[in-house]
Amino acid sequence: MKLPVAILAGGLSTRLRPITETIPKALVEVAGRPFIDCQIEMLVSQGLTEIILCVGYLGEMIEHHLGEGSQFGAKISYSHDGNQLLGTGGALLNALPLLGEEFYVLYGDSYLPIDFTVVGSAFKESGKPGLMTVFLNEGNWDRSNVLFEDGDILAYDKKDPSSRMKHIDYGLEVFRKEIFKCTPVSGVFDLGELLHDLVCNRQIAGYEVRDRFYEIGSHAGLKELDKFLKNKKP
Repeated sequence: MKLPVAILAGGLSTRLRPITETIPKALVEVAGRPFIDCQIEMLVSQGLTEIILCVGYLGEMIEHHLGEGSQFGAKISYSHDGNQLLGTGGALLNALPLLGEEFYVLYGDSYLPIDFTVVGSAFKESGKPGLMTVFLNEGNWDRSNVLFEDGDILAYDKKDPSSRMKHIDYGLEVFRKEIFKCTPVSGVFDLGELLHDLVCNRQIAGYEVRDRFYEIGSHAGLKELDKFLKNKKP
């Protein structure tokens, strides 16, 4: 399951200001290196070498830093939002011509210490056009937003989660291109809206991850990941 990987790295990163007033979140330093370097090395170590970066805010700085990815053993392409930030859903829709029929989707501020190919195999076995990874969060790291029972995702709501929701969207999805047939041809929308519709229509499988996620979406998260990577064994 060595599919292409779309990394959603176009946001304004307001929670990391003032750091992100002059650089995009992808280039914020963690464990002595730009975060995007850590993400890409993690993917390449698993044989995932075809990477499409969906960029917006200061995206040209990311492209200048990474180039075509040869220094990582990767092939990196870029999909630019243009004059208007498209949101996570709109950016992914914009990148579809570069992604093929099936692909992973990873958020640009997530570091996920798991085996992606196992997730990809679960996606294939499910027979569904989408798969969401979930983690038993119980409100520990962010608001839990997924109702996951007996291996199925029964509900998903980022904006107004219920008290029954104990799991959280882990930050890695796998999609078939066909799921975008019912979305706008172009424009601004959040990937969470599409995930909500897929869950309601029983078109998305769930895969429970046991290892916690790390993120750099906040100063606290950045500090935590910095410590984790510095202590990580080679």
